[in-house]
Amino acid sequence: MPAERDGMALLTVLLLVAVMAAVCVLILDDVRFTVRRTTNVEHLAEMQAHAAIAESVAAAQIMRLSKTNLRITPITPRWNGQAVSVDTDVGQVQTLVRDAQNCFNLNSLVLGQGEDLRAQEQGIGQFIALGSALGLEPSRVTALADSLTDWMDSDQDVRGAGGAEDSYYASRPKPYRTGGLMLADVSEIRAVKGVDDALYRQLRPYVCALPEARLSRFNLNTMSPEQAPLLVALSQGRMSLGVARAAIRNRPAAGWQSVDAFWTQPVLNEVVADEQMRTQTGLVTRYFDIRIDVQAGDSRAVRSLVLQVMPDGVTRTVIRRWTTEE
Repeated sequence: MPAERDGMALLTVLLLVAVMAAVCVLILDDVRFTVRRTTNVEHLAEMQAHAAIAESVAAAQIMRLSKTNLRITPITPRWNGQAVSVDTDVGQVQTLVRDAQNCFNLNSLVLGQGEDLRAQEQGIGQFIALGSALGLEPSRVTALADSLTDWMDSDQDVRGAGGAEDSYYASRPKPYRTGGLMLADVSEIRAVKGVDDALYRQLRPYVCALPEARLSRFNLNTMSPEQAPLLVALSQGRMSLGVARAAIRNRPAAGWQSVDAFWTQPVLNEVVADEQMRTQTGLVTRYFDIRIDVQAGDSRAVRSLVLQVMPDGVTRTVIRRWTTEE
């Protein structure tokens, strides 16, 4: 019947039109997504390029600062903790430089290189003293020192009652193994036995993971009173927190000109500074923390890195990441 055939043809045409319309919508959505993705990639690349430029500028300034005086890192003009903001064509770029070695180096709990690491008792003792200065229970901080050491050392011998080797972590609901290496980032300790979020937050302002298994070395000229627990740790409790704060506050405007000038100030008359304490304090900064924030409209990129200044004043990047503080 012609009428029925005409109706079927019309229905087929309408169905084809509907299908084609749906296909066109999908194609347009895909085009829009591709354009948006391309724009975002270009926008991110532009922000990263500005961050890279800011990093190069900061590294050059740090190199000039370090070469000014190889014996003492100048503290003027003030750079430690100072943020510098620059407006660019993409938005605002803020660069913050801080001394990265005025912290307890968690890698000082071990001694050695590569995968050949063993416990360093002096570093462990200083870490326990730091925990006590921060108000942690002695038994808890001792257990944490044992578990952190076991996490990095090369053997499978459990230290004390608080230590933990592979056998402990293998029995967890989601099994894993110890690192067996120095820490590359402080956040790794979240996986260590005995570390919960509250403890991590309490320790975080005072600890770091510098790429060397050696005892912490502090710059007396860039220490702040808030970092006084580090000196208490260095003395393994022989210096009180109040005395440490007072000693730091007594810094001259131009900074200490010698380590002896710091240790012989009257407020420290009752503190016996042995050779090890003097060795672990100095007036030179070898590690610098740089944080670069790029803000462009609603978009934000954060670049953080740690630069090491070599003895000849040349810098090298030891850590670089695109992330906010953990």
